[in-house]
Amino acid sequence: MLNGETVFLLASSFAYLARSMSGAYMNSMLTQIERRFNIPASLVGIINGSFEIGNLLVIAFVSYFGAKLHRPRIIALGCTVMSFGCLLISLPHFLMERYQYETTLSPLENSSSSMPVCLINQSQSSTHMEKQSAGCEQKSGSLTWVFVLVGNIIRGIGETPIMPLIISYVEDFSKAENSPFYIGCLQIATVIGPFLGFMLGSYCAQLYVDLGFTVTITLTDARWVGAWWLGILICGSVNLLAGMPFCFLPKSLPKEGQASDTELLSKRNESLLQERGETQAKWKMREITKDFIPFLRSLFHNPVYMLFICITVMQFNAFIGMITFMPKYLEQQYGKSASQAIFLIAVYNLPIICIGYFLGGFLMKKFKITTIQAANIAFWISLIEYLIYFAAYFTVCENSPVAGLTVSYEGIEQVSYMETTLLADCNSDCDCSIKVWDPVCGENGITYVSPCLAGCKASHGTSKYTVFENCTCVAASGFSSGNVSAVLGQCDKEASCDVMLQYFLILTIVCSFVYSLGAMPGYMVLIRSLKPEEKSFGVGIHMLASRSFAGIPSPIYFGALIDSTCLKWGTLSCGGEGACRMYDIVTYRWLYLGLPAILRGVSYIPCVLILLILKKQVKSSEGKTVKSAPMAMEAIEEQND
Repeated sequence: MLNGETVFLLASSFAYLARSMSGAYMNSMLTQIERRFNIPASLVGIINGSFEIGNLLVIAFVSYFGAKLHRPRIIALGCTVMSFGCLLISLPHFLMERYQYETTLSPLENSSSSMPVCLINQSQSSTHMEKQSAGCEQKSGSLTWVFVLVGNIIRGIGETPIMPLIISYVEDFSKAENSPFYIGCLQIATVIGPFLGFMLGSYCAQLYVDLGFTVTITLTDARWVGAWWLGILICGSVNLLAGMPFCFLPKSLPKEGQASDTELLSKRNESLLQERGETQAKWKMREITKDFIPFLRSLFHNPVYMLFICITVMQFNAFIGMITFMPKYLEQQYGKSASQAIFLIAVYNLPIICIGYFLGGFLMKKFKITTIQAANIAFWISLIEYLIYFAAYFTVCENSPVAGLTVSYEGIEQVSYMETTLLADCNSDCDCSIKVWDPVCGENGITYVSPCLAGCKASHGTSKYTVFENCTCVAASGFSSGNVSAVLGQCDKEASCDVMLQYFLILTIVCSFVYSLGAMPGYMVLIRSLKPEEKSFGVGIHMLASRSFAGIPSPIYFGALIDSTCLKWGTLSCGGEGACRMYDIVTYRWLYLGLPAILRGVSYIPCVLILLILKKQVKSSEGKTVKSAPMAMEAIEEQND
């Protein structure tokens, strides 16, 4: 039969896995949420940062009251609240109508056609807009994404008590020598959780959002939306199950090695509670009030601690922005589907990060590294990884040739883009809409924004196998073949992009391993810069600063910068701008890789200052030791005399 300690550790591991799994899944589905609700990347960044807002709302309450209440039940409540948040996030799928994307064909086309696409485009689009105009405000102006925002805030509120209360509970019942091992086991679950979350995200991203429907678009199409709601329901169910065992655990467990004295301990605890129950709360409040200002003043006057917070804020701004939009980067840069991008991130990065953290902690323990040594190791390892990072600028693909966006209709590279550049002599008689995004790939290897803008006069085939023929703009590019046709979807990226993707993934493996190797020594500098009585408070302030100044703003301004590189926006049913369909990937690449490089580069200034301060402290302590040595010898000689 399992004892209470084992049950608590198993339940805690499951809770750690559930919380990290749902967080990773939400991060992997941001692109799908962007497309489903037709919102810009900056708004997606706000939704992503709302989780941190939920954390901040209750972190002070949990830190103070959590340890005084029934901790297992508070953890169970947190898991239940996270489950409710997941349910609320998925709710819009059941409230909204079936997803309808921009297309010149019926999305569920099942019959062959031989219609003159170019000539009837105007009448088709105008009739379509007239049908939708009456209810367009309810459809395109809908604010159902607010459910996702509020649900993510609630998920953040529920997640807050899980980690601190579990760790404090473990510290209370375990022996000092066993506590690090138990907490290490919990951290393994924290690594497994994101891996499962990304795997679930990869699977759901390849399922169409409205299950059971056959559509004309493929997984790599910018209009594709996966079953984002399905995985979040699964995560909610897992969180709900994770909370159940905690409902049956006691408020506290006896210290390890004292199980035989359980009854004696319980009687002693009861008497102590009766004697101190009335005065304990008042005493604690007075003590906290008395110590709060001195602790805060002491932290602010601790140069190593304050500089470390500056480093954390800058580095976290860089990493959170990159991680949030990495699936989108792989999609846009290398032409991969969302499902493939999420899968590659999980397989190539998460296992190697786990190995790096383990080796870093192992080396710290084995060689008993001092604070100054840990600071030097963390600095040089991070700097080496930073220099390796710049190789990413060489693992690139160029913009795909899209007529009127990146190249002219003659196939010549285009420097600037305006909406009027989508129109040319070859499609002037078609009276095409320049708002619709329904790309076709011409026989000449150039993508056209729609069959109409390609000048196609006829079509035949069924659903996604439709072929457009007699496309005058394909012929205008100088393509010599007599078969001037086009097929649905964008043209594939050039073959070298697959090679560049492999180089990029290998580079991410190297960078992830090297950086994670120095993460533990760096964290030990933070811990050892604090006095024993300040550690809990100092770590809490550090977490508060990183979430307030990095976790919340970073996804928002990264998203806004990514939006600025958009070449072609999607169109809402009322005619407004929706989600971006195509980016200038050269500018996107410079912003996505350049901004983190700047932030991290600036962060090395306080790193150098910390090294100088620690070196000065070591010299000062050595000087005191040297001075005290002769005095000690004199005292010994006097005693001998």
